[in-house]
Amino acid sequence: MSTATLSTGAPEPLTDRTVVGENLSLPLFRTLSGVLAGHPYLKVVVDRAENTWHLLDTAVHPFHVDYTATRVLGMDLAELDASLDEFNASVYMDPERRFLLGVLSLHTEPGDDGRERTFLVLETTEADTMHGELLQFFYDFVRERVDGRLPLLLKPANHGQEEELAGVSEQRLPRVLSHELFGNRTRTPLNTGEATGRLRCFRTVEEYGAAAAGLGWSDIVAMPCLPDDVQRVAGFVNTAPITPLSHTNVLATGWGIPNAIVRDLDRLVEEDGLDGAWVRYRVREDEVTLERLEQAPELRAPAWHQQRIRLEPPLLEDSPVLSLHRLRSADRDRYGTKAANLGELHHVLDSRSADLTAFYGRPRPPREDLYGHLAARLGLRSPSAPELRAAATKFVADTVEAPDGVALPFSLQHRFLTSSPALQQGIGKLKMALELGADDVVDSLCLQIQHLVRNTPMPESVAGEITRAFPAPLAAGDRLVVRSSSNAEDLPGFSAAGLYDSVTTVRDAGELPDAVRQVWASLLSPRSVRLRHQVGISLDDTYMGVIVQAYVPAALGGVMVTCDPTRREDFRNVYLNCSPGSPEQVVEGAVLPQQYLYNTVEGGGRTVALGTWSEGLPAATRARLADLSLTGRLLQSHFSAPDVDDPLDIEWLLTDQGDFRLVQIRPYAL
Repeated sequence: MSTATLSTGAPEPLTDRTVVGENLSLPLFRTLSGVLAGHPYLKVVVDRAENTWHLLDTAVHPFHVDYTATRVLGMDLAELDASLDEFNASVYMDPERRFLLGVLSLHTEPGDDGRERTFLVLETTEADTMHGELLQFFYDFVRERVDGRLPLLLKPANHGQEEELAGVSEQRLPRVLSHELFGNRTRTPLNTGEATGRLRCFRTVEEYGAAAAGLGWSDIVAMPCLPDDVQRVAGFVNTAPITPLSHTNVLATGWGIPNAIVRDLDRLVEEDGLDGAWVRYRVREDEVTLERLEQAPELRAPAWHQQRIRLEPPLLEDSPVLSLHRLRSADRDRYGTKAANLGELHHVLDSRSADLTAFYGRPRPPREDLYGHLAARLGLRSPSAPELRAAATKFVADTVEAPDGVALPFSLQHRFLTSSPALQQGIGKLKMALELGADDVVDSLCLQIQHLVRNTPMPESVAGEITRAFPAPLAAGDRLVVRSSSNAEDLPGFSAAGLYDSVTTVRDAGELPDAVRQVWASLLSPRSVRLRHQVGISLDDTYMGVIVQAYVPAALGGVMVTCDPTRREDFRNVYLNCSPGSPEQVVEGAVLPQQYLYNTVEGGGRTVALGTWSEGLPAATRARLADLSLTGRLLQSHFSAPDVDDPLDIEWLLTDQGDFRLVQIRPYAL
């Protein structure tokens, strides 16, 4: 046993209790382990050359690689940093590697006899490319040295390892998949943060709706699945599974409030009397807690009470109806953010002139950049900078398409609104109510104006421009999709996810005006007006453009964000949700989607959850999703400039013809 000490920056050095060559008992495991995601865990290094293993003291050795290089091979940290990627490749990717690096974690589950069953899980890092024989050796080596009374399961760390083990019997190599191990986790972080407030528990949407008017910024709302129109409060608690990419979690992220799945909330409420009590709610990457407070605390108004978002003045002079491919990002002040971003996507794909490598050019200490990793992902060896940029733009253009369609400008809505004295009078009353803080009449005024918008006849000139956008009759079974494109959505600090309407059932061009009015009316819903008013967005500055597209059937659809929403420091992974059919099923929570993480630096992917589906996607489809994820990361370099570390939120679909189409690109608030 090593007794050396290492400096950790703490006032007193920690004693290194790392063990070499000893068998592992449960007491020794607990002595050396740390806690991650609520489970005790222990790092192990198997040295094949010496036929021994090292059980690392977690408090002293946070990284396998540092320990292996410095304590086993005698390197210093400066030497390791200078060749970190090469060293990583030698321990994670070399098929003949000397060292096998992994983690043992301790888990419990109810046994068949009702007693708690304790077992160990062995896994590698997600970037590890161990082949089947090496995985079998790793498992057998550890199995021989672990207390035989503890069951040991291998957890493949990525899709590659799963495929390597597909032909190996589970009797020979017992295993558990990630989604099987964590799919029923009692508490799952969705958006990290902390809030102090009054816990309000609801069993149904109807119960919530009956109490919604009495909820305020100091409340924490708990229910099985929060409705998309939930108002702004201090925190969310879900008692049933949802995805981190649901509308409500996108709202939680944008609002900066804690959100988690807490399946045992009923037990906590019963034991501690939490419903209606003041609580301190903490959501961290590895822990979710609800602590009852004995008395109401002194609360300060949340930061968003002082938040003010300023919009660029909308341009309301007459503008033409334009095809999406003719727009650029600068057109957001005439056609809305969503339409402008899709136009910019067309430009990126068609011109191939954008630099899509900037994300990989950022320093990631101790690495100067990640260009070498990007080259490897694109199948290149030592490319020049122009060659790498050209390969990146070609890869993106070969992987995805931008949707066709037309954009209706703000000026059409402005001409419609100014054509009706009743509408002008109603909007004037609403502005006055907002200025005076007359909350008791705001909702009723919004509903009255929405009714007027939906039923006021359009001027013939406005209706004509709209119907001429798609003059040809639709074929039998075809339909149009009419989507919002406001200047008050898809903004940093104000995503407006799920706030405005889309109409997906237009079967004839003659139905277009009604669909457009419905989208316009959603700009004046009580909820959208209140949320914008809370962040200082003036009603005078808010306008709605509209996107009209032919409906494209989807074999698969979903959402990806170019980050890991639950690990914000992670620069490697892209999080992707999908389900058969349109992406609306995912964002609206109609189904619990399949969830995947794809590493866009070292490569590889893993399944996080299967949602409501019994099995995962075929390997070939998962490989295509890896290409889609890398495409999202590359587009981040362009759409998030100047801060290319800011992630994107991208809706996508896979057509029946097998083509990926991106239907929306917007900032993902962190």
